[in-house]
Amino acid sequence: MTCSLGVSNFYALGGLLLTVLILRRAFCSYMCPIGTITEWFGKLGARLGLPSFTVPAGLDRILSLLKYGVLAFILWVTWRADELLFRAADPCYALLSRHGEDITFWAYVVSGAILVGALLTSVPFCRWLCPLAAVMNPLSRLGFFRVRRDDGACTGCGRCEAVCPMQIPVQAVKEVRAARCTSCMSCITACPRTKKGALGWGPPRWFGRPWPQTALVAILLFVTISVVVAAYSFPLPSFSRSRGEAPAATATLDLEIEGVTCRGSSTLLTWFLFRDDIMEVPGYLRVETWPQAGLAQVRVTYDPECADPELIKEALTTPYYDTFQDFERSSPFTIEGYAPWGTGR
Repeated sequence: MTCSLGVSNFYALGGLLLTVLILRRAFCSYMCPIGTITEWFGKLGARLGLPSFTVPAGLDRILSLLKYGVLAFILWVTWRADELLFRAADPCYALLSRHGEDITFWAYVVSGAILVGALLTSVPFCRWLCPLAAVMNPLSRLGFFRVRRDDGACTGCGRCEAVCPMQIPVQAVKEVRAARCTSCMSCITACPRTKKGALGWGPPRWFGRPWPQTALVAILLFVTISVVVAAYSFPLPSFSRSRGEAPAATATLDLEIEGVTCRGSSTLLTWFLFRDDIMEVPGYLRVETWPQAGLAQVRVTYDPECADPELIKEALTTPYYDTFQDFERSSPFTIEGYAPWGTGR
């Protein structure tokens, strides 16, 4: 539920990709809310006695390519619009944002289609359409921990393949290298000869015996905690915008401002600085923000020959009057330690 451009998202992406290199797509099985809900609906469909469809392997491979198209489309639309337009139809965002005001009808259409599909076949969204899966798959092929099969102990009963939610032919390979493997351990749990060593999960053989599932959970928790610590310990600006050409000498003003919570409010902040009324701040300007709830850090770089800190603070807190539209917009920002007109903090 962080800001869409919050630096914590970049740390989270780095942590996610690290877990993929170690554990393959374990995030999908153990942490993804959409994956969890689709698994629940798959079990619900079985309890209700609904028909379960198994897609032929050839068609499954073709459908698996759709997620790369979805990812490319989202990136292209985001780049063209300079905004996360897909967010309005994103079922995961709709769930985590508690169905906020920026959620559109299409988010519920997409969510409904995912759930109906999950009733009839195994995790269709995760297999065929998830754009995050498209990001993870190239690294997942290099995943350090893998499911391995021992030909000597395996009887070829096929139970491992029957329970695999990603339709991986586990009994036909000695080592599961498929990028879509989520390390869910369903195959190992279903195998009647796991204790005999037919199936195991872990790093390469030279590490010794197969590892328990608790090791996977511990690694996920460690990376998650590390991401949170890194986001708070090493904050970086996640929004930056400039106006004009930088002069030979510039000055910097660091402020703590309440009301800079995300990309939208950061954009509004620059609107108050790049204003064209009597409170206009002349000369070069560069705005960098660290959006967060409460007091957010804001850095303004300016031309000291044209502006000064007092003028910048006044511009940020003084209402803006748009003469073209005959409209006045009050400033939603409060600067820590600054009292405009002798009244604020």
